Amino acid sequence: MATLRNIAALLLLLAFTSGAQAQFADWQKTWDETVAAAKKEGKVVVVGSPDPVMRNEIIPKFTARYGIPLEFIAGSSSQLAGRIQTERSSGIYAVDVFMSGADTTINVLHPQKMIDPLKPLLILPEVTDGAKWKRGKPWFVDKEGQYILQLFSSVDTLIFINADHVKPEEMRSAKDLLNPKWMGKIVTDDPTASGSGGGTAVHFYTQLGPEFIKKLYVGQKPVISRDRRQITDWLARGVYPICLTCRPDDVEMLQKEGYKLVGLYEFSDMLNRVKLSPFVLTVANKAPHPNAARVFINWMASKEAVETYSRGNGVASLRADADESFLNPGTIPRLGVTYPDGTDPDWVASGRVEAANKVRELLKNP
Repeated sequence: MATLRNIAALLLLLAFTSGAQAQFADWQKTWDETVAAAKKEGKVVVVGSPDPVMRNEIIPKFTARYGIPLEFIAGSSSQLAGRIQTERSSGIYAVDVFMSGADTTINVLHPQKMIDPLKPLLILPEVTDGAKWKRGKPWFVDKEGQYILQLFSSVDTLIFINADHVKPEEMRSAKDLLNPKWMGKIVTDDPTASGSGGGTAVHFYTQLGPEFIKKLYVGQKPVISRDRRQITDWLARGVYPICLTCRPDDVEMLQKEGYKLVGLYEFSDMLNRVKLSPFVLTVANKAPHPNAARVFINWMASKEAVETYSRGNGVASLRADADESFLNPGTIPRLGVTYPDGTDPDWVASGRVEAANKVRELLKNP
């Protein structure tokens, strides 16, 4: 009997091993054929926001690994979407992959059918394996679970301060921003526009209401600039020692130079939010280089690429195997804590739009 059981176990092991080998051969064959076809296509065209990580690390790494040139078109997501819509109306399809913000992706690219399902394009086992992801699978933001791949989920920085001018203990709550001593000392991106300025204003509005918005954005006389480098430079030099919309990656470079810039992640009187920035990943329909797009998408969702972006932008990812030791602990969502989720499609498509309109109306007629 023992011998029969041993033989059965051996046969089962051989069957399992054979199945695993066949599965490996299947994906490997598909991958090798896709890479070969991608090289023949000559390049991949990717659209995204200006980002030194993309320019200095992602493009060189991808090109070196696969020998496929990457053409990167950088600019505002909303402006680029408008340009691409115009091109498409003339029959020009020049883009393969979008690395865009949630607003543009959910409100423009998806409803206007500018993107194709991305999920079927995933090949690499390290991308398709649910064990590699914090949520048990590659996470798609759209209701269909097919189109919009989210790679990052990070606790947002509420504000940045210059600790030479503002002490962290002076900023325990959002209402501390209303202290008269900070009048004219705050800088922000435009709170009436899409992007970080509008997103921050909407978050304050939903957490603290319309009166807080008027007191902060009107009563405190903040300086408004859409030049992200300028506002970070002002923060570092103490010209405006409180910044509502500075980006962590910009601040980090100045911190390394010795500037005492501090990000605050918690206020006692409001909940913080999680964000999916720096981008979500989608594939353009009628992509001119479909195989190159597939190679790039798979690699962009890999541990190497996600960790590169995570390190360069100071944001937490959804990969379970990515190193996070270099991150500020405040950026990593804590287990058991409920955060307002800025990635919910209904919120992005309707709730946030409604709140943004109310903010604009408040600031138009204070």
